[in-house]
Amino acid sequence: MKKSLLYIGNDLQHSASNPTYMAGLSVALRDAGYFVKTASGKSNKVCRLWEMCSMLYKLRKKVDFVLIDTYSTQNFYYAYIISLLCRFFKIEYIPILHGGNLPKRLIHNPILCKQLFGNALTNVSPSKYLLAAFHSCGFSNVLCIPNAINLEDFPFQERDKTIPLKIFWMRSFKDIYNPLLALQVVDQLKNQFPDIQMTMAGPSDDAVLKECKQFASERNLPITFLGKLTRQEWAQASRQHNLFLNTSRFDNTPLSLIEAMALGLVVVSTNVGGI
Repeated sequence: MKKSLLYIGNDLQHSASNPTYMAGLSVALRDAGYFVKTASGKSNKVCRLWEMCSMLYKLRKKVDFVLIDTYSTQNFYYAYIISLLCRFFKIEYIPILHGGNLPKRLIHNPILCKQLFGNALTNVSPSKYLLAAFHSCGFSNVLCIPNAINLEDFPFQERDKTIPLKIFWMRSFKDIYNPLLALQVVDQLKNQFPDIQMTMAGPSDDAVLKECKQFASERNLPITFLGKLTRQEWAQASRQHNLFLNTSRFDNTPLSLIEAMALGLVVVSTNVGGI
């Protein structure tokens, strides 16, 4: 019999966000024969939580399992509230662990974490980093399924080591990804590498992007800002670069780094989380 899934998480599909994990996995699950409903695509946080809860209530007698994208920042509380409802309606649920800072959640919010993760059917970790962190806190119900990409979408290219240093940075322009650090790196290197160039791409928090553009202008840095890119645009733009720079403050195992390596870019990153 065809299994019915409710997938709870961030399903935002607009210019201010990168393609979501949910967008890819929900399609793959449907292709595998599952019936999948998703929530929520609402931008407003209160409306998003309301849609998540109301969807769960509506499908409480029809759904076999609930998948819950679980992050370490404010969205952690969405996951916690949905887990409470799942237990109330006696529905088995599976948190999918994304937040690179979840190990701190385990330490600073032990009671909430025990209720959320301890009562789950299983917890899915995309990295051994989170797997080890959960094991160290006494959680044995954790399964590691590594992040994966379709290599056909990211064709490998041998990079020319003789061309000028051309850096690619691509995450969201948010403080947790520390884009200003990438600009500071270029500022430090420009005397040693006078032909250095950097391209920065990704959806933006307007205040963070404004700060980055101001910093680049004040120091006359050779930076190109591209905005949000599709998968195809990212693969094409990468062909003119030879290094991928990642500056996140905390992280799990980001798909952008896996994609960059698949494309043949050298990756230089902060040493955080699952990286």
